[in-house]
Amino acid sequence: MTRPFCSSTKSMESTMISYLSQRQAAEIDEELMGPLGFSVDQLMELAGLSVATAIFEVYKPSTHSHVLAICGPGNNGGDGLVAARHLYHFGYKLAVCYPKRTPKPLYSGLVTQLESLHIPFLSVDDLPSDFSNDFDIVIDAMFGFSFHGTPRPPFDVLIQRLVVLHNHDHAPENTLVIVSVDIPSGWHVEGGDISGDGIKPDMLVCSVWAFSSSLPWNSICVRIGKPPQVDISALRENYVSPALLEEQVQADPFDQFRKWFDDAVAAGLREPNAMALSTTGKDGKPSSRMVLLKGIHKDGFVWYTNYESKKASQLSENPRASLLFYWNDLNRQTWPWAVCLSDACPGFRSISLIPKPKYWGGYRLKPELFEFWQGQTSRLHDRLHYTEVEINGRQTWRIDRLAP
Repeated sequence: MTRPFCSSTKSMESTMISYLSQRQAAEIDEELMGPLGFSVDQLMELAGLSVATAIFEVYKPSTHSHVLAICGPGNNGGDGLVAARHLYHFGYKLAVCYPKRTPKPLYSGLVTQLESLHIPFLSVDDLPSDFSNDFDIVIDAMFGFSFHGTPRPPFDVLIQRLVVLHNHDHAPENTLVIVSVDIPSGWHVEGGDISGDGIKPDMLVCSVWAFSSSLPWNSICVRIGKPPQVDISALRENYVSPALLEEQVQADPFDQFRKWFDDAVAAGLREPNAMALSTTGKDGKPSSRMVLLKGIHKDGFVWYTNYESKKASQLSENPRASLLFYWNDLNRQTWPWAVCLSDACPGFRSISLIPKPKYWGGYRLKPELFEFWQGQTSRLHDRLHYTEVEINGRQTWRIDRLAP
C-alpha cells in the first residue's frame, strides 16, 4: 500500500477505500469539534480505544503480550497514550516512550493515568537496542495527519530504527509487529511513502469520518505488507478449565446441554446457538454447514431451513445427522448425534419434519448419543459420553468417560 492518501476524496471501485487530503482530514476535526460538539478529549478517547480494539482483534495478548507505545507531542501521541491504557486493561504489558511531553492538562492527565497503573515510561536512551528482544508490538503514534515537514530529534532516530527493524522488503526474522496510528510516521500525508524508505507497518489503524453512516466515528483496521509466516503445526492452545467430572454433570444430557448453553449466553459469546450440522446423502459424501439452533427440549434440537436446499435433500435420503456446538471462550464443545444403534431402529426415527410453509420449515434432531468436551492442559481434555440405553424396561442415559 504505497499511496494510502491522495489529494482528492474518491472511492476506488476495486478496493472501496476513501482517500482524504490533509486539508480534508483537518476539516473533519473542525466539524467534529464544531457543529457536532465533540471535545478533543472525547475524540482522543475514541481514537485510542479504536487502536487498542483493533490490536486486540488481530494480535492477542497470549501471543503478543509486550507492547511499546512511542508517542509524539501532538494529538497522535495522545491517541497512543489512550491506547496504552486500554491495552493494559485488555491484558497486555505496556511500556511508553514519550520523549516530548506536551504541557497541557489533557496530556498530563493521560500520563498520570498511566503512571497510576505503574506503566513504565522509558526515555529514548532507555530503549533496548533491538526492540524485538523486549517487545512483541510497537505502536507508532508519533505523527498524524496534521504533521508536515521533516521529523526532528529524537523522532527522526526513532523512525529510522523502525525502518531498519521492519522493512518488509528485507524483513529480519523476528515476530515484532509495528502498528501505525492514522499514518506511518514520516510518510507524506498525501503522497505516502514517496522515497520508499519509510516505516512499513504490519497494521494501520485510522479513525476517520464515516460518510455513509449517521454516526460520526468509524474505526478502520488495515493490514499492510507481507502476511506473517505461520507454522500451522505449531498452532495450539493450552487450555485451562475446570474439570468435567461424572459426579458433577447432570444425569440427563439435555439438562447438561441447557446448563452449558446458559453459561455461553451468560458469558456474552457471539451466537451461542450457532451449530455445525453434518449430513450425508445416499452417495455417502458428508457435508457440513453452520445453522442456528431455534429450539431445544426433550424431543430434540430444532432448526429451520429451505426444504429445497442441499441439506434438506440429504436428510430426505439419509436421516442420520450430527450437530456440533463450539464455545471457544469457554473451551467447550458438545456433539449431539442421531444414529441408528442397531438394525432394530425402524426408519431412523431421529429426524422428523415440523409442519411449516411449502419451501421453508424445520427439522428436529433427537439425539441418541451426546459427547461433552472440556479443553484441558497438555491435551488431556475431558470427554464424557452419554448413551441412551434400556435398563429394566426403562430408557435412561449411561455416562462413560472417553478421556483422559
